[in-house]
Amino acid sequence: MDGFSGKLFFLSCALAARSFAQDFGQTQFICTSVPKDMDLCAAATMQSSGPAEDLKTTVLQLRETVLQQKETIMNQKETIRELTAKLSRCESQSLPGPGGRRPGAKNTMGDVSRGTADTLTQLGNTLQTLKQRLENLEQYSRANSTRPANSLKDLLQNKMDDMEKQVLTRVNSVEEARPAARNHTDQRNRVESTLTTLHHRITDLEKGKDSRPSDTFQLTFPLRTNYMYAKAKKSLPEMYSFSVCLWLKSNASPGVGTPFSYAVPGQANELVLIEWGNNPMEILINDKVAKLPFLINDGKWHHLCITWTTRDGVWEAFQDGVLRGSGENLAPYHPIKPEGVLVLGQEQDTLGGGFDATQAFVGELANLNIWNRKLSGTEIYSLATCSGKPAGGGVFSWTEGSVETFGGATKWTFEPCRSLN
Repeated sequence: MDGFSGKLFFLSCALAARSFAQDFGQTQFICTSVPKDMDLCAAATMQSSGPAEDLKTTVLQLRETVLQQKETIMNQKETIRELTAKLSRCESQSLPGPGGRRPGAKNTMGDVSRGTADTLTQLGNTLQTLKQRLENLEQYSRANSTRPANSLKDLLQNKMDDMEKQVLTRVNSVEEARPAARNHTDQRNRVESTLTTLHHRITDLEKGKDSRPSDTFQLTFPLRTNYMYAKAKKSLPEMYSFSVCLWLKSNASPGVGTPFSYAVPGQANELVLIEWGNNPMEILINDKVAKLPFLINDGKWHHLCITWTTRDGVWEAFQDGVLRGSGENLAPYHPIKPEGVLVLGQEQDTLGGGFDATQAFVGELANLNIWNRKLSGTEIYSLATCSGKPAGGGVFSWTEGSVETFGGATKWTFEPCRSLN
């Protein structure tokens, strides 16, 4: 910087310092050089106003951004309120249902895929079935004067009529205006409880109309629900091998469902026979799976038998007395555990419960027997042709006293090899 420029720089700083000192008192200043041909006042104005203008511009931009964000937040809150209201309406119009099973979730009070009116209509259909059974008893009673008392029949008939009126009234009210889910659940519980009581009373009547053996009966599951089932009154013992045989009749599709399931504490799939969805029938032991070569959903009676031993997990599958398939490594060296619950017609997700309507058995089931040993092919053929019964090793026998029904499952007379069509 030459001498003249330096003097001009010093003078501009001095003038600026003196002017600001007079206005603001003791203040520190930072002086900058300006071109020698530039007006000092204009330079001073530029130096003092530039930062302020930048700051003002920044503040305005920030303020605009804040307003935009505030507007966005308000829109999001409104959207959340709308979604919450829609969700509340959906929840108020749906039936309560739970949780999961292989491979999906579970409900506990009916098939959630069905509407309220549809479910109650099904209960009405079940009542019609009961009425038909009662009419059959009346006809039998007229032909056999020593068979059940008219007073008891009249009492049951009156109760049946009352229940039918309640169900039909309930269906009409649901169709006109859907009630709260909780009230519907309470109503259905009362209906199902009364149905179960009626089934037991009618079964007692049917027992008295002849002197048939205690094992000549079948269980009928007419609807795919998660409240209709039967249960064995005692558990299975610990088993290192077993044979389970039964008669089945079904034309349900897809899949006949779960003829039986045995659950123990800590393992819901200790021993399960299931045909679910489009999958083939399977046997589960300790949650391990083997696919079975059964073809049974033709609406005809079939005799099924599965044998298994814990050594190497060897299994065999017989249909109508003929070996259809075999395999190994099915839960090898795992004994079937005791202290469990044997359920007929439903698959268990929890001990004695957690039923899923989509996996329920639909059809007829009879003569479920279990042995704690492997039956021979000859013994199984004798069972399928009704020419003999295995001796020894039975741990569960098919008798009316060993099975109790719930939720509308019914008992009918059945004699193997006389009801095959």
